[in-house]
Formats: sequence, structure tokens, C-alpha cells
Amino acid sequence: MLSTSAFGADPIFAIQGLKVGQVADANGLTGVTVLRFDKGATASVDVRGAAPGTRETDLLKPENLVQQVHAIVLSGGSAFGLDAMSGVAAQLEQEGIGFDVSVAKVPIVTGAVLFDLALGDAKVRPDAAMGRAATKAAQREIFQQGNYGAGMGASAGKIRGMQHATKSGIGRAVKQLDNGVVIAAVVAVNPWGDVVDRDGRLLAASRNDAGNDFVNGTELIMQGFNADGFAGRNTTIGAIITNSTLTKTEALKVAQMAHDGYARAIRPVHSLYDGDAIFAAATSEVAAMDVNLLGVIAAEVMEQAIHNAVLAAEPAGGLPSATSLATKQ
Repeated sequence: MLSTSAFGADPIFAIQGLKVGQVADANGLTGVTVLRFDKGATASVDVRGAAPGTRETDLLKPENLVQQVHAIVLSGGSAFGLDAMSGVAAQLEQEGIGFDVSVAKVPIVTGAVLFDLALGDAKVRPDAAMGRAATKAAQREIFQQGNYGAGMGASAGKIRGMQHATKSGIGRAVKQLDNGVVIAAVVAVNPWGDVVDRDGRLLAASRNDAGNDFVNGTELIMQGFNADGFAGRNTTIGAIITNSTLTKTEALKVAQMAHDGYARAIRPVHSLYDGDAIFAAATSEVAAMDVNLLGVIAAEVMEQAIHNAVLAAEPAGGLPSATSLATKQ
């Protein structure tokens, strides 16, 4: 019943109502990823980390009026990166996309930011111009993974401090069912904790003093180690996108279940030092399916997307990537 399927250049675009735009600054090491839904998508969000930076997440609560969003934005730049979302909204309005309030069309733009100021140039942050550029660049050909968009300044394994971290990035994973339902995950991986594979092996983690191998951050914490001053400087932000039909309440449940993917792939996760969030968006192109099954698959693709993000990353900002370390070993 479950299979991976190609569609055009990238399987994520089997979801017809989705376009993706990514813009990044390779010198400042920051960027923006825009998930566009020009015809709208039913959406909700589940925030688990204790230090989030978000926009318009209250409207995604099931009891609130607005039912659809036109863009979900993942951005670097910490709180400064929220400016990028205003640029996304401005570009969508210019294109005539938004919630019709008779006197104007108001684009519903939500999203979250991650802290990447410690890598690259801290004075370079995603702004309205970068948000506009990413929105205009949105396409349906390829999703670039690793050092792109919101993943440009991402890093993992900061329990021993930034100097011992490993370069991370943005990733995606897709599953297509025989009934035509597609479930995709997009995630910018920037955790305090380590990224592990399904067997618990470290993929991207805190590094030893020599910088050439990983050390287990969870074991360090259990031994009483604590790197001070990292509150709010990490966050893994992502989205589950499906072409199935969901209500806002069902989308919330899918987002909640998708956090299992975070927990499987990142250790520890949802800490006081993280602002972890997952959005869920449904374009309603095919009929509804069992929400429990969709949520189970959402967790699976989110876990794989996290792995893809760190395995596709390249060294930057003085940090090695998982693959560059593996090559040296």
C-alpha cells in the first residue's frame, strides 16, 4: 500500500497545489523557504519547543475563523526573520492571492523561524525583500536539500557548544499511497540535540575536542554536562503537506503525530532551548483518508526528511557536515 513515487523532477510536486521557493545568502548563511498554496490549504500547527518564533499561529487553531492559508514560511534569522513573512504576504497580494474581504485580498501567511545568527554573519537576516524573492521564485520542478533556504544556516548537535556543532540543512521526504494520497514532509533541522538514524547511530551530533568524530550528547547530559547560554538558539521547524482532505482539527492531529518523527530522529528534542514546531497543510485534491494512518505516515516521512536534511548538508561557517566527517573517517 505504501510506496515512493516519482513525479516530474521531484515527487513532492505530486501535490498539485504546492509550489516551493527558496532563497538564501551564502555569505551571511541564512535563508527562507516558502511553501505556496495559491488556491489555499487547510492548515494547523503544533508547537512543542519552549522557545518558538512564529507568525499567525493563533488563526490555525480549529476554533478560529480562517480555514485556509496561502503560504507557510520557514525562515532563518531568529525573530528578525519574521520580517520575511511580510514580504511573502506583499508578493502574494500583488499577485491577487488571498482571503477575499471585498475591499482587498488578504494573503494568510503563517510560519516559524530558527536561530542561525551564530553561523555566518549575524547582521544578515531574512527580510521582506528575501521573502518576496522566495515567493516569486516558487516553482514545481525541484526541491533542493541541504544548504538551501531556511537550511542555509542550520546546525545540529550543540550540547557542547556551537564550536562543536555539525552543519545541518533542510530536507524533504515523500510517500505516495495507492489511493492517490501523497504525504510529504519539509523540515529545517537546527536542534540543540543530535540527529540519529533508526538504529540510534549518530548522523549529525556534537563533536569531540579534535572535531573529527561525534560524541553522544544525551549521554553527556545524563552525566551532568550542561552548556550554558543556549536558550532560544535552536529550533527544528517543518511542515507536513498532503493532497488529502482534512479539517483543521484533523490537520492539528496530523501535526501532533508528526512530532513522533522529531522524537525518533533528534535526541533530545522539544527542550527549553528549542522552538520546535510542525505545521500540517492539506490541499484537498483527493478524498479524505483515515487520519490515524495519515498521522503515522507523517511521522515516518518527517523522520526521513530530518535524515535527508543532515545527509544533504555541506560544510559551511567553519562547521563540517555529516558526510564530510564520514569521508575523513
